Amino acid sequence: MTSIFDDFGNNIACTVVEVGPCVITQVKTTETDGYNSLQVGFGDAKAKNTSKAMQGHFEKAKTAPKRKLIEFRDADFGEKGLGDLIKIEDVFEVGDIVNAIGTSKGKGFQGVVKRHNFRGVNDATHGQHNRQRAPGSIGAASYPAKVFKGMRMGGRTGGTQIKIKNLKVLKIFAEKNLMLVGGAIPGHKGSFIIIEK
Repeated sequence: MTSIFDDFGNNIACTVVEVGPCVITQVKTTETDGYNSLQVGFGDAKAKNTSKAMQGHFEKAKTAPKRKLIEFRDADFGEKGLGDLIKIEDVFEVGDIVNAIGTSKGKGFQGVVKRHNFRGVNDATHGQHNRQRAPGSIGAASYPAKVFKGMRMGGRTGGTQIKIKNLKVLKIFAEKNLMLVGGAIPGHKGSFIIIEK
């Protein structure tokens, strides 16, 4: 993340996102596939790291192998077809409201205080020397004699798909395929995300 100043001197937190150029690698239609969509590829990959089947797939589009393929249903990119480039200025403008979809940072196995925002026991006295971050009771007695599903307990945290809505496009650097989006987006540096209007 970084920050910029607006015309009124306000400091606005934002994220730099590389958007494209993307290549249309497949066009699906109702006649052939049962629905309309465009498959878009981003990020060059080495041929040695691409399977033979995928190499043939990219050769149909007359493009180099790509690292990430995403399908957009009922997408409208004008007259663009198989193998055409989609540039940042073809889709986005300054002031657009967009959504960012990505995989959040994985935090590993975490306890209930970090995972579910439990307070813990605030008072360390009265015989409690190690209960500050413990979950407490998780069930009833001999009836129902089980822990109900959905009980908030410790476990793996993060690494899930998250959609951040209503982010504003602050600036576009078309020559570098970069875009400044106001606020934070999910994922670590260098991760792939989907920006949708």
